[in-house]
Amino acid sequence: MLELQNITYILPNGSMLLSAANLTLQSRQKIGIVGRNGAGKSSLFRLITGTITPQEGQIICTANEIYIVPQNFGQFDQMTVAQALGVDAKINALRAILAGSASEKHYDVLQDDWTIEEQAVHALIRWKLSPDILDAPMHRLSGGEKTKIFLAGIAIGKPDLILLDEPTNHLDQWAREQLYLEVKRSNSCWAIISHDRMLLNQMERIIDLDAGKLTNYTGNYAHYRAQRDAQAEMLQQQIEQQQKELRKAKLVQRKTLERQQRSDARGQQKQERAGVARIMMNTLRNKAEQSTSKTKEVHADKIDRLQSSLKDLRTDRVDNSAIKVVFDPAKVHKGKLLFEAKQLQLRYNDVPLWTEPGIDFRITSGDRVHIIGLNGSGKSTLLKLFLGRLEPNGGQVYRAESSILYLDQDYTAINPTESVLEQAQESNLHGLEQHEVKTLLARHLFYEYDWDKPGQVLSGGECMRLLLCKMAIRQEAPDVLVLDEPTNNLDLFSLEILTDAIRDYKGTLIVVSHDASFVGELALTKTLMLCLNGS
Repeated sequence: MLELQNITYILPNGSMLLSAANLTLQSRQKIGIVGRNGAGKSSLFRLITGTITPQEGQIICTANEIYIVPQNFGQFDQMTVAQALGVDAKINALRAILAGSASEKHYDVLQDDWTIEEQAVHALIRWKLSPDILDAPMHRLSGGEKTKIFLAGIAIGKPDLILLDEPTNHLDQWAREQLYLEVKRSNSCWAIISHDRMLLNQMERIIDLDAGKLTNYTGNYAHYRAQRDAQAEMLQQQIEQQQKELRKAKLVQRKTLERQQRSDARGQQKQERAGVARIMMNTLRNKAEQSTSKTKEVHADKIDRLQSSLKDLRTDRVDNSAIKVVFDPAKVHKGKLLFEAKQLQLRYNDVPLWTEPGIDFRITSGDRVHIIGLNGSGKSTLLKLFLGRLEPNGGQVYRAESSILYLDQDYTAINPTESVLEQAQESNLHGLEQHEVKTLLARHLFYEYDWDKPGQVLSGGECMRLLLCKMAIRQEAPDVLVLDEPTNNLDLFSLEILTDAIRDYKGTLIVVSHDASFVGELALTKTLMLCLNGS
């Protein structure tokens, strides 16, 4: 169905995303594609769809139709839903014919597809979308609604090759589970870029894109991780063995040189006692020095080879433990009331957002709270009320004084214009030396060439690492950590770093997330379910 043969793709700035990469997809296969942010996963899809052209290699595709659900929908903002789905022309022709038009052009456009609007409506309803949404402008819809619209489009076109780019980023739990079922039941070929581990566990193959290469792993994500962990363990053993051999080689070199120098010294003393002529003495001394130099070269070559091998092994190793955020104990004593709401309500055009009489709940220090609800149920709105960025127009709210760090999916806590180093220095409240700040940056994988980067060019994973680094430099954890879908723009590597950091955090935690795998690792203790008015 699809074959990529020795594909090389280089960005205009000279960065190589793919180097002689190969990939084969057969009909009905379901593959997951993983890799770090910036590795070129979305560019791979653009190559498959012909949006961009490789510098080298060949792409052979025999699929009747390729359908893509993109990660971002900005290019569709000026369209209606019907236009974005590519069914507007047929629906308009159908409506014109049903209104009495006998124009031949309408029949040519419709091509006897008399049920096109019915198919579209049925597909939208399956995803809990209103049929009236067909004529709605895309820019008025939420990210979750846009994703559902494009997922609904799969049933309309019935493509045999489906490409999904981070499809679960904006989906609530119900929609995610629908997608899992859709993938499982479908007879189409699916290629899915995702960091959703539950979705990746529906796959039969995982393709890892790293350093321009596509590596195939048979089995789902859990099997892929087991293979990667085994490889990492083997690599670590090789590194330790190379370190051991390098230490041994240096020791042998030192002892050999010391032995040769002692031998040369004894020989020189014998020659002096034997009255060997000065010219002969110089000749023997030169030979001894040449022999010592040759010995040095032999051992230096071996040490250079071992050091080069060790460097290559370390480059291949992906070590999440390189970043370890150690949180100080929370300053607020456990059980202190931080937030309390009584019949909390927001009204838009006098219509209440939540089921009347409103929301009653309280958060005390040490709580680990999971806020859940369908798309549009007001989860982010509730967080803004908690943070004091919004005020309710119904009910009562109490907020205690506390230090709060808010991590949202766009990492708005990062200053877009300030450099990485400037933002790190802003957190230096305890007078660390500059080299200490830079050492902490390096521990969070920000090296010298990263320090001048402004916040606006950082990926989601880089923003997250910079925020964790700022907390390490500040040397104090916030009283409350608020997370609003923080995993949406993270790759799997960054997701593991964030998960490890939050798992060790002992303060008050408030989480909005539909990522069941992520949530399941955070030891949450309370759940608040939001219900929309009328639902």
